[in-house]
Amino acid sequence: MTSSTIWLGIGLLGQCLFFMRFLVQWIASERSRRSVVPRAFWYFSILGGLTLLAYAIRQRDIVFIIGQATGILIYTRNIYLSRPQAKLPEPA
Repeated sequence: MTSSTIWLGIGLLGQCLFFMRFLVQWIASERSRRSVVPRAFWYFSILGGLTLLAYAIRQRDIVFIIGQATGILIYTRNIYLSRPQAKLPEPA
């Protein structure tokens, strides 16, 4: 197995992980009968984005690198924003 074949596999894995976010979102929305974005969507986004970023770096594709790096920042922020909030004590 050559290095090119391994990196092709990594790129395809990244695409599969990235696709999974849409599948997870679709299933969650169908179950809720409304459009929802579950936390798993953002985790698949990060995993797919990181894998595709590694592939883009290997390919030395600056356009692809910038796009994936920017996306990873946004996905990370959305995970932070979607975290469960601690309940604050009721004011007296």
